[in-house]
Parts: sequence; structure tokens; C-alpha cells
Amino acid sequence: MTRRRWIADEIQGDRAALTGAHAQHLIQVLRARVGQEFDVAAGGVVRRAKIRSLSDARVDFELGEIVPQPELPKLTLLLAIFKFDRMEWAIEKCTELGVSRFIPLIARRTDIHLASAASKRWERWQRLVRQAAEQSRRATFPEFEKPVEVTQAVQVQQGTRILLAENEQSLRLTDVLAEAYSDFTFALAIGPEGGWTDDEVQVFASAGWISASLGPTILRSETAAIAAVATALSALA
Repeated sequence: MTRRRWIADEIQGDRAALTGAHAQHLIQVLRARVGQEFDVAAGGVVRRAKIRSLSDARVDFELGEIVPQPELPKLTLLLAIFKFDRMEWAIEKCTELGVSRFIPLIARRTDIHLASAASKRWERWQRLVRQAAEQSRRATFPEFEKPVEVTQAVQVQQGTRILLAENEQSLRLTDVLAEAYSDFTFALAIGPEGGWTDDEVQVFASAGWISASLGPTILRSETAAIAAVATALSALA
């Protein structure tokens, strides 16, 4: 039977712990008990672990042997802010697929009310990626940066950088990936509802980003994010 995986909040030598609400879920919902075994990711390394002690908001583990893990490409997803329910669904699924860093963007066509509310969702988004990372048995959870403007985001340093643009006619994402097959650090930028403006596309191009499309149909932002991430990780894994 596959062991449930947790990402440790505290690590010290061969000891690790879950704390706060993270621990309370294991204690109260899953009815954890001393001696029970799980996989625990500690410092990016997954190890077999046994519960040593429990308290109201803390679970202490004794760490054992290392569980081998495949190496994933380092994928940064720049995601223009759109309707929160659909955006959060995309964040969850892209975490499961293997995104290593999220950068939410305030684009020209981002709804002004969503843009102003985004900073208040940041802690929620951090919890979301942590839960999705544990559920999908990752060794680490993605970084989740604070929302930024496009002019700041284009400066991200990350190997091959690809702007997904619906008006791109000549170059597909798969074409770019075929040329970057050995590059394990790359970034994808997904636009808001309504797409990028012409001047935003120019800002990306001036910063050295490559424009590419996902195909002839127009996709919702959440569909484009999941399709692009799945395509890229499949090609480069």
C-alpha cells in the first residue's frame, strides 16, 4: 500500500515535524498514532518516517531510509490573474504536474478588482500548492511569489522563456521544446482572459522571450496553463 506523504515544517538531523494546522489535520482528521509510518519530505529529500510523538498541534517523526525520487525540470509558470475559482483550479493541477515556481501577473487585461484582491489570496495560494504537492507525492512544494506587474515579471532569469500567445502563427510550443530538449530550467507565461495586449507581447519580446502557440483554437486561461505545463514537462522529463 502506498504511504501518505507529508512535507515537513521543521527538520533537524534525523528528526522532522509537522506543526499547526498541518499537524492538526493528521491528528484529528486522519487519526494518526505513535508508531504509524509515512513518507516525509525533508529538505527536498523523501524519507520513510515513523511518528515518535503527538501533541495538539505537532507531530514529530523519526526519519529513516531515503526514498528515491525522479528529478523534474525546473519550470516557472507566470500566470496572469483571472477569476479566482478557475485560477486556483489551474494552480492545483499545475502543482500536481510539477511546476516548481508560480509568479502571478497583473496584466493590462486583468480585472482591476481581481488585481487588487490578489495579494489577500497569497497565503491561501501557498496552502493550496502545499496540499497539492503532498497529494501528488512531490518532494517539495512550489515557490509562490507575490503578484507583480508584467514589466517586472519579464526579467525572470530561467533558461528558455516562452510566452504563450494566441496571435502567434508560425511557432508552436512543441517546436520550441524540440530545440530546448536539454534545458531543464524554463518558464512559461500564460495570459489573462482576453489575451495579451500588443504592447505586452513587445515587452516580452524585448526581454528575450520566445512567442509560441498551443494550436489553432482559443483556450481559456486555465486550460492553456494545464495544457502548456503538461506538454512541456512531458517533452522535457
